[in-house]
Amino acid sequence: MSRAAQRTTRALTDQQLAQQNQLISQSNQQGQQDRSLMMPSIQSLLASTGYTPQQQSAITQQSLGAANTAFDALRQRAANRVAATNNSAGFGDLTAQLGREQAQTDASQAQRNQIAFANQALREHLAGLGALGQTYGIDTNLLGRAMGVPAELLGVRERASEGSTPGAGNLFGLGSGIGSAVGSGIKSLFGL
Repeated sequence: MSRAAQRTTRALTDQQLAQQNQLISQSNQQGQQDRSLMMPSIQSLLASTGYTPQQQSAITQQSLGAANTAFDALRQRAANRVAATNNSAGFGDLTAQLGREQAQTDASQAQRNQIAFANQALREHLAGLGALGQTYGIDTNLLGRAMGVPAELLGVRERASEGSTPGAGNLFGLGSGIGSAVGSGIKSLFGL
């Protein structure tokens, strides 16, 4: 190859390399802009405590209110029967039994609410970890361990998205939807 041909080849190669470097630089700048726009949302997911106190109060009032309405109706029906028959025999025992059942129902519902509140916070943390992993290529298992998330939970999203282990979301009573909740949280975060 002649020197002129070598210079031409070098010049064309340098030109192609410069174009590729410019495209890579533009892509990196766009990626940095995209990440800077997403970081507030990701940080809020990672710092989230789940439902706000107002939301927790509303959920608790609604769930306990529904159960208490049924017991109030049963008490009213018993009172109506006493009034209609003019016989109060057994009324005290019935209202005491209703009170015990209502207390058990309320305690059970309050426990389910607390579990739901904790699960919501965990889902949001896992969604934040997943978003970080997708955005920056961070090892979410390592990051999750640093945040104190059990290792068993970190693989739930991957297994759920692969579809290889049905019911994997039932670990520790988290419910079958945690993998899809994390996936949908990430999709909604990025507007997919």
